[in-house]
Amino acid sequence: MGLFDHVLLGFQAAFSGQMVAGLPLNILMVIGGLFFGILVGATPGLAGPMAMAIALPILISVFGYETASLLPILGFLLGIMKGATLGGAVPAILFNTPGTPDALMTTLDGYPMTKRGDAKQALKTAHFASVSGDTFSDIVLIVCAPFLAIFVETYLDLPEKSALILLSLTFIAAVMGDRMSKGLIALGAGMFVAFIGTGEGFYPRLSLGMNELSGGFPIATVVLGTLIIGEVFSAMVQARMQRETTGRIEPIKLNEGRDLTLADRVKLMPYIGPSALIGTMIGALPGIGSTLAATLGYAKGRRRHAVKKAADEPDFGSGAIQGVASTEAANSAVSGANLIPVLSLGIPGNAAAIFLILAMETVDGLNPGPGVFRVPSSGINPEMVMVFGLFTLMIVANLTNWIVGGRVMQLMSVMIRIPKQILMPTVLLITMTSIYAQEANLLALVFLLGFGVLGFVMRMTGIPVLPFVIAYILGPSFEATSRQAFASTGGDPWFLVSSPISILFMVMSAGIIIYFTYRNSRR
Repeated sequence: MGLFDHVLLGFQAAFSGQMVAGLPLNILMVIGGLFFGILVGATPGLAGPMAMAIALPILISVFGYETASLLPILGFLLGIMKGATLGGAVPAILFNTPGTPDALMTTLDGYPMTKRGDAKQALKTAHFASVSGDTFSDIVLIVCAPFLAIFVETYLDLPEKSALILLSLTFIAAVMGDRMSKGLIALGAGMFVAFIGTGEGFYPRLSLGMNELSGGFPIATVVLGTLIIGEVFSAMVQARMQRETTGRIEPIKLNEGRDLTLADRVKLMPYIGPSALIGTMIGALPGIGSTLAATLGYAKGRRRHAVKKAADEPDFGSGAIQGVASTEAANSAVSGANLIPVLSLGIPGNAAAIFLILAMETVDGLNPGPGVFRVPSSGINPEMVMVFGLFTLMIVANLTNWIVGGRVMQLMSVMIRIPKQILMPTVLLITMTSIYAQEANLLALVFLLGFGVLGFVMRMTGIPVLPFVIAYILGPSFEATSRQAFASTGGDPWFLVSSPISILFMVMSAGIIIYFTYRNSRR
């Protein structure tokens, strides 16, 4: 049987099986996972990987370990992954607290739009850009999965990947904040925190002899503490100052917001298209993830906007609708592309992909790797059938997202009418509850509040928070890749300049530091 026969069998597998409420169970599961993911992403303190971690054992206990159980389980997990990426834009736009790390950059323009009353316009733009980027990424996955990951692995070896991460961190430090020096301080602090208690040595590093720090800080306490708790503390202080000044806490107005016309969508495409391409390329790189994609997509849109914007349009960082589109297209494009290394090489591209691989390894039917896409000379490759069934479920999730995903996001905009004196303590309580449910340890709450204070201090001193968080997330990947590159080059201390591509990346890093330092000094 040929490739086309496997495609048809995969399509049939997606729409076959038990019927529930007039729909095939597989289709119902992916739609249910999508709605649940939007709710999870829109709730500050929760995230898609956290929901997937909770859902996976429950799904396995309900469906079992048979091959027939794999598609409904993977469908629900895929729905969560896609929905959480879309839903993460809701609190980022409404409250300046990203529901997921993917939505870090969305706060820069989404929240200023909310403050001037254009929250619904921002949500509509986020939905259009997110689903566009996700759809583009899924098309690339379906067409190029057997080839793109192998191409990336061929031309980017370990030294090049290390240099690429270093270039990315340097660029992040330059474009975030008002001074290069503050960005580098944030990067250094994030890397320092990432290295506490971790490494390949027998003894934990930088733990001060404390057993509690021997395994490092839980990632959720660092990310949610600096981003969400720090913002909650900052908002509470601002609300108190506002009340002392004016006698009341001013509510944020919410305009109805017009629909995006065809002309509006066409104007956004020069920002959505490049960001979707960036997100797809980043998603195909194992271990880098959507936070970097959002940052690079935002930077690309920012450069274009500085040249093309009209005189009456706001700059990026001041409520530019193009900034929301650039970010959401990039981070959503990762969700499809990160399955390229998963299916082709069995390597997860981000945290969400880890749970997809875990489901594949737990339930019979699919062993990710190069053999998945091998067409047998005779008979059927059941793993390829399963993969095309998975692709079909992804298409169903995208269609559902196009039709009703935006409406669900807009319905959640009513949360902005909740008074801050009620909302902020509620967000604090939800975040603390989610951390305790995940870690089951009171010490994790102490870490959470400690990083919340750190995030608050950084905001008060003008040190950008995003470089700190991104450096913390990429720090372990950078160290692991650098160690492997050092070993693979025979202990060469100059491995970062051992090939033309890595030399180019390092020269670009130095050029970015020199340029932005010079520009800031001229200011």
